[in-house]
Amino acid sequence: MAKKQENIMEKIVALAKRRGFIFQSSEIYNGFSSCYDYGPLGVELKNNIKRAWWQAMVRDNQDIVGLDASILMSPKVWEASGHLGAGFTDPMVECKKCHKRFRPDHLGDTSKCPECGGELTETKRFNIMMKTFVGPVEDTASEAYLRGETCQGIYVNFENVREAMRLKIPFGIAQIGKAFRNEITPGNFTFRMREFEQMEMQYFVHPKEKKKHFKRWRDARMQWYLEYGIKKSNLKFYEQTKEDLAHYSSAAYDIEYDFPFGADEIEGIHDRGDWDLSNHSQHSGKDLRYFDDETKEKYFPHIVETSAGADRATLVFLVDAYSVVEGGRTKTTESTKEEEVVLRLDKRLAPIKAAILPLSKKFELAKPSQEIFNELKSKWMVQYDETGSIGRRYRRQDEIGTPYCITVDFETLEDKAVTVRDRDTMEQERINIAELKDYLEEKLEE
Repeated sequence: MAKKQENIMEKIVALAKRRGFIFQSSEIYNGFSSCYDYGPLGVELKNNIKRAWWQAMVRDNQDIVGLDASILMSPKVWEASGHLGAGFTDPMVECKKCHKRFRPDHLGDTSKCPECGGELTETKRFNIMMKTFVGPVEDTASEAYLRGETCQGIYVNFENVREAMRLKIPFGIAQIGKAFRNEITPGNFTFRMREFEQMEMQYFVHPKEKKKHFKRWRDARMQWYLEYGIKKSNLKFYEQTKEDLAHYSSAAYDIEYDFPFGADEIEGIHDRGDWDLSNHSQHSGKDLRYFDDETKEKYFPHIVETSAGADRATLVFLVDAYSVVEGGRTKTTESTKEEEVVLRLDKRLAPIKAAILPLSKKFELAKPSQEIFNELKSKWMVQYDETGSIGRRYRRQDEIGTPYCITVDFETLEDKAVTVRDRDTMEQERINIAELKDYLEEKLEE
């Protein structure tokens, strides 16, 4: 069973490359470890996921606003947050011969380098913040860091946002952005990378009301994945134990997904207490307490955090949507195969909403097909495909998750209608070209 699951992951990785979802970074130079590039379809899928998250977190909530903070920040931010201390380090050993580093708990009983057999150093702790330099001179005065998480940009802008938007507790600040960690043990495709994108929301609350808000956001974030089609059987909550919790946290739940490589976290909902604002207040000298005009109370708000990964979410939706139909389902002679892949993505997330497929390359069909393409592309991402048999073209669209295929045939010249094929049901309907846009709009919003 484990081998079969492993093979499924290999097939998904192969599909992601073959169809233009995800490529290995710097592949022509033998790749760059644990970094990936999103291809034409991958960037559309990931953008659709980020838009869906932004809709749910910002646009659907009157008390949540957005932010896009800088990746480069004062090093003092990371001193205050604890990222430069022992809490953000990994224990490592280094090979004296090839200089590769490994976590001791991943080496088992071996005392030699698993790569070259060289001698290993004693265990040391390595900080996983990525260091860089700002300015023309590389010295300690110009040291800076690529942010290890996006939430710190929210905390240091807490007062700016509150005043500019005239916000009252409770309220939230949301952000989507890149973060960087020099992970020692990255892996499992895009699940754990050194450069990744986070979708985080920090909700600022009165200390006495945080349990209520914590439960609200814990339940809402699980529901989001279900709403966009993730199978309920593949999702579960993991409540962190006291040993798991960060020192400043009193409660934390992980949303875990059952990947082919095992169950692992895709989002965390955390009670961060007042740790963040109180520490930045202490280190910066700025009073970040909130003053309630009605009660005359002054306090550091507590924070309920929802922290999701855009890359992990993209991987989840790819894995969960991946399905194989044994024996194939397109029954024309030229397209019969032992198996066919269908990517059953939610219509709202699918990178391509519809494909226009002229039955022939002849001008008589190419002309109305291009007109349909031009009409639809102003509203949705659509694709024009005239290469290969109609069966092969259906399969290509099924593999990338396109909900609808629109076939333009010679009857179209007579009845001014096209055949629309549904990805999931394979049902076909004859739709007048004049009604096609309204038809798709209704279908894509179901």
